[in-house]
Amino acid sequence: MKGPGRKRGSSARVRDIMTTNVVTISLDERLDLVDEIMTSGNIRHMPVTRGGRVVGIVSQRDLLRARLSSLGEYSERDRAEFLRAVDVSKVMTKNVEFAHPDESVRHAAERMLEARIGCLPVVDSDGELLGLVTETDVMRHFVETVSG
Repeated sequence: MKGPGRKRGSSARVRDIMTTNVVTISLDERLDLVDEIMTSGNIRHMPVTRGGRVVGIVSQRDLLRARLSSLGEYSERDRAEFLRAVDVSKVMTKNVEFAHPDESVRHAAERMLEARIGCLPVVDSDGELLGLVTETDVMRHFVETVSG
C-alpha cells in the first residue's frame, strides 16, 4: 500500500512515495524467522523493533552474510539449525538512518546514495514507524516524474 497521493517533481515528499504496509520483526526473534518471512514475502528490508521503536534493520544482504558464514562442510539441516540459533540483533544494522515524512524525495535519495543503503525507515517526531522508503520507491517516483 502506498502513500495518499503521488506528487510530481521536486515538491514530492517521502510520505507521498513510502510503503506504508511494512513488516517488522522484534529484536528478540531468531534469524530463521526473518529468513522465512523475507523469503516467503519477497521482502528485502525488515525493520527490527523493540517497544514499538526501530532499533535496527535486517536486509537481504545481512541475511546472505549470515548464511554464508554457516556454509562449508555443513548440511542444509546444520544451516537451518545455525539460523535458528542466531539472534536478529547479531546481524542487523544498528546505526539506522531515518527519514521524516516531510523530507523531500530528492534529499532522501541523496542520503541513500551517499550512505549506500537500500531503504530508510520513515518515522514521525516521536520516533514511531510510519513506513519505509526504498530504492524501488525512489526509482519508481523518478521514472514517473520523467515520463509524466
